[in-house]
Amino acid sequence: MLFETPTQFAVLALALIAGWFFGLASHPGGKKWKQKYRDEQATHAAVMKEREGVFAERDARVKELEAENARLTRELDRSRPHGTATTAAVAGATGVAAGTAATGTRSGGGIRGFFGWDRDNLSRINGVDEATEKALVADGFKSFEQIASLSDAEAHALEDKLGFGRDRIDQQQWREQARLMMENHDRDHGIARA
Repeated sequence: MLFETPTQFAVLALALIAGWFFGLASHPGGKKWKQKYRDEQATHAAVMKEREGVFAERDARVKELEAENARLTRELDRSRPHGTATTAAVAGATGVAAGTAATGTRSGGGIRGFFGWDRDNLSRINGVDEATEKALVADGFKSFEQIASLSDAEAHALEDKLGFGRDRIDQQQWREQARLMMENHDRDHGIARA
């Protein structure tokens, strides 16, 4: 038998009493912690509601700016004679803002991270190596959208700036590849091999 002597029963009683005191001493006080938990839930809900308001305000502002951009582009198209490269130039100039707004939703080939990267991996275009990509980024080209919206004049100026021969961008079909990458047709973009 486990407990046979009065001393063993006394030790058992002392152990049970000590355990009871230890349990009382370590009890967190349930009502107090439940109230703190409810307060924390309310604070979290308020922060989330405020954040949603900020996001809704930001999205509304983006829609306003896109509508204003579309209105200005239409107005510019109406004021210019047909056949001029004005629309392409405006699209190239506004492509930076549009590309920045679209990068949050587009998932194809983008480099994203905590280090200020907010650009597409332009080296995925056949004919753009690492050095060329660095030169493009230094020149302000950060998205497939900007490459796809290049006019012929802008492409020739870029070729001259990068030290390429004439029509290299057209021969390697950078613009077409960039359009395919924008549409997430990653496997179909291998149009030309450099």
